[in-house]
Amino acid sequence: QVQLVESGGGLVRPAGSLRLSCVASRIDTITSADVAWYRQAPGKQRELVARITSDPSTTYADFVKGRFTISRDNVKNTIYLHMNSLNAEDTAVYYCNLGLSYRSYWGQGTQVTVSS
Repeated sequence: QVQLVESGGGLVRPAGSLRLSCVASRIDTITSADVAWYRQAPGKQRELVARITSDPSTTYADFVKGRFTISRDNVKNTIYLHMNSLNAEDTAVYYCNLGLSYRSYWGQGTQVTVSS
């Protein structure tokens, strides 16, 4: 069973930056996997933030284009989300997702709070 552990969340001021990390374990390599970051704000549905495939190609939600960057390190089995120009609407729990061999795995999430 693949395990995903997110880290890097916290409290940040508006216009600030954070880098989230997601480490995959119990897997030889994430090289062939598609990975993504989702987020869920209180009272809202979980939504896709960004995805990076094994190619790799990237997809971003419109609300983060130009501000967030997803990347991956297949040697370290780690996925990153660099977040810049954060605003209050970015406050949410951010989840890492890995898709491999028709199965989907989720991390436990990391809280990001944007507030002055």
